[in-house]
Amino acid sequence: MPNIVAIVQARMSSTRLPGKVLKPLGSKIAVARVVHQLSGSKRINHIVLATSIDASDDPLVSWARRTRTEYMRGSLHDVLDRYYRTATHFKADIVVRITADCPLIDPVIVDSVIERLLEGDCDYAANVNPPTFPDGYDSEVMTFEALERTWTNAHEQPEREHVTLHIRNHPELFRVANVAHTDDISKLRLTLDTQEDYDFLNRVIQKLEMKHISEANPRFLLRDVLEMLNKDRFLFADAPSNDGYSPKESYYSLLQSQYMPRL
Repeated sequence: MPNIVAIVQARMSSTRLPGKVLKPLGSKIAVARVVHQLSGSKRINHIVLATSIDASDDPLVSWARRTRTEYMRGSLHDVLDRYYRTATHFKADIVVRITADCPLIDPVIVDSVIERLLEGDCDYAANVNPPTFPDGYDSEVMTFEALERTWTNAHEQPEREHVTLHIRNHPELFRVANVAHTDDISKLRLTLDTQEDYDFLNRVIQKLEMKHISEANPRFLLRDVLEMLNKDRFLFADAPSNDGYSPKESYYSLLQSQYMPRL
């Protein structure tokens, strides 16, 4: 069986919301919630935090040590190199790329992207080309060989900073597959990038925790999130917009028929 390693990239020096990955979202900080969500995967063998050697990321390393989370440190700006060295250290056959600004990442969706890669006819599978899932559910999966070829051949700074950009820029060199949701719900914004995102996500997660209060350490699937949002339209009063859409218009257009996802 292949060794499947999920690498969660995280840093403290976000320009729009510094320190966001250590901010509390309900009962857990953001990065802890990402790791906990991923731990529900049936396919992933290792979950590794990949942060930088910059002193600003020392608090992330301290958290990883306290919680016994596996981690690696590497370049702050050459994130591709950070991924490659992490994947090499953990002897990954398959690499799952997750960013720490996705605190509601769904392990079932991640597994579906992994399973698409395991079909064997592609080097890279994702659910973002084009996006049909909500912003905040991005999952990218590649073979180690594809990551190594990318690390060797990507030279432009954007391709070093954005790990899979070289793959997406060169479809003639890589076999690429996309996993799509049954309906396009990509207007939903459930990612952590700004203070507005944080305020909204914190409210969403607190309500989810109250709903699942009888469960020990629950994980929340996209189905749980959408079911709750269907029943609580007032939650959208201050919802952040995504790509210029009016949040209330985009959300309500999905909710008006009591939308439920089909996964």
